[in-house]
Amino acid sequence: MRQIRNASDTTCKQLLRDEECFADLCNYAFFQGRQVIKPEELVSRENDLSTLTGNIEKPTEIKRYRDVVRKASIHGDYVIIGVEHQSTFDKNMIFRILNYDATTYINQVESKKEVYPVGSFVFYTGDEEWKLPETLKETLKSIPSEMEPYINDWRLSVIDLKTMDARKLMNRRLRDVVEINQSMFAGSYEGLRENRKIETESFMMAATFTRTNIRREDLPEGDEINMCKAMDQLFQRFENQGIEKGKLNTLKELLKVKLGTLSSPLEKQLTNTSLEKLNVLILNIFNINSEEDVLKIIN
Repeated sequence: MRQIRNASDTTCKQLLRDEECFADLCNYAFFQGRQVIKPEELVSRENDLSTLTGNIEKPTEIKRYRDVVRKASIHGDYVIIGVEHQSTFDKNMIFRILNYDATTYINQVESKKEVYPVGSFVFYTGDEEWKLPETLKETLKSIPSEMEPYINDWRLSVIDLKTMDARKLMNRRLRDVVEINQSMFAGSYEGLRENRKIETESFMMAATFTRTNIRREDLPEGDEINMCKAMDQLFQRFENQGIEKGKLNTLKELLKVKLGTLSSPLEKQLTNTSLEKLNVLILNIFNINSEEDVLKIIN
């Protein structure tokens, strides 16, 4: 699971490293798709939020890393935008965002430079609906009624990939990734098989977000693919895998009848054997009297 999350995080950072994708996602998150933030007015920022706490004699360094951080100019005024990618639930997400934003403010104050406002949101690509509290007060166990007006709140904005309105997205790559993801999550073959061209990299990004087992070699060659052709080719591979799995199970049963049992190493080797060699084994099933006979055919 950790490896899957890392792949998804890496893909998100790759997607949002594109300034047009980043600006488009932020415009969706903050302005319902209105093109307020311009790609050419973005400035990259270091995502290391290290700060020192504690007394002067024994300071403690706290390191935090935001997924993607940029400074944007909006009508001439700067704001710092942080995007956190999540592919799984984190019940402490509101505290993480609060910590990131507060540390960003502290670092600006300590640098003795102008303090810019900070805006953050979560880009969620998980397959379950996000149902966690989206404000600090909702997360807290209880607040005495007399103290409620004096407890500062903190809002957590979550953009869920599955429910985004792709019509509000202007960037082609981001829109393609969102639409393909939504079709994959919904299991909509027809939605994927539209006769249109997309970048191969966008398709692979969507496959990573949905944890779909698609390899680059499963798709037509080139930087751009026709979705109709690509899905036909992909489903042919899945069909072949189904045939291969069926033949493998049948062959194992036949070998157990012939040999009485199969060793674990041989079962493992059969699992990795090509469909062509499985066919040869089936044709020679009556000539096989030992595991050595099997190995001579598949090796």
